[in-house]
Amino acid sequence: MRESLVIWKSDDISEVLSKRTADFRFDWRNELPVLVIDEPQKLSEECAKSLRSLAVVLIGVSVENDVSSPVDIVATSEEDLENFLDFISLNPVASVTCCQVLRNNENVSTELGLFLESVAYGTLQDGDEFKHWLDGRGRRVRPEEKEPPVLINAKNETVELQLNRPRLKNAFSAAMRDSLVEALRGLATDGDCRSILITGNGSTFCIGGDPAEFGSVDNSATGHMIRSVANAAPWLDLLSERITVRINGAAVGAGIELAAFAGRIEATQEAWFSLPEVKMGLIPGAGGTVSISRRIGRQLTARMCLSGERVDAGTALEWGLVDELVDCP
Repeated sequence: MRESLVIWKSDDISEVLSKRTADFRFDWRNELPVLVIDEPQKLSEECAKSLRSLAVVLIGVSVENDVSSPVDIVATSEEDLENFLDFISLNPVASVTCCQVLRNNENVSTELGLFLESVAYGTLQDGDEFKHWLDGRGRRVRPEEKEPPVLINAKNETVELQLNRPRLKNAFSAAMRDSLVEALRGLATDGDCRSILITGNGSTFCIGGDPAEFGSVDNSATGHMIRSVANAAPWLDLLSERITVRINGAAVGAGIELAAFAGRIEATQEAWFSLPEVKMGLIPGAGGTVSISRRIGRQLTARMCLSGERVDAGTALEWGLVDELVDCP
């Protein structure tokens, strides 16, 4: 355990928070904005409320399966805690922002949740952490694609929407987003009650946002407006009761964020899931702070964001991220 780390007992932090002059501000430029609390489930609601207002990552230890505790993330061992601290130290601003958004997105409408996520995402796009990631990735240029990014197979009772960039592992591009929105918009017309199946063409459901398009928008304000008017998330949420998503292979970033709005998610045994955005200096930006936290809670969502871990199909089923494991079609 690192020498500078202080693990606060719940009684001690309660005593400090009871004072008017309590100050837990961190200078994120010189110190890690993390507060580690032992047995946080013992804190009073008043103390928990004070903690949730802090611009820090709240990590709980010795937590006994209590998702109502105020912490953002639970460390299950000393090694687990060290891994979180190492990860957060790489992009502390994105880490704190991610936890702030997840806290404030609890129990809010989809509309408000997406708004908060988009504004925070846009703020981070102008930050040093994202710029550092952009500088280190190299430039990618995509040739013009002749195939439609979403295939539509409409029948009397069902409609299948298939993400169709298999060569690029169905990377979620602006063109794919726009095509998906148009297809979903058409299915929302009055009187259309057909079930909707969303799949991915090839061995991968969706590897996430197309890397070639990150940083390609002129400014973060424009990016926010694009997310506000051209976003598949509200349509997926509106049609959720009719939608089944079948996931094969990877569902990364936008791939699982959008899928999580569906009323039902099926996954193959080989499927796996990841939210890599904080590692890039960002937060989930396709609706994941709303959709995924509704399925598995904000603490497990934060764990996905602040660990870089791959979640396998069995764990996803246990958490409730998916509803059933199925055989490959």
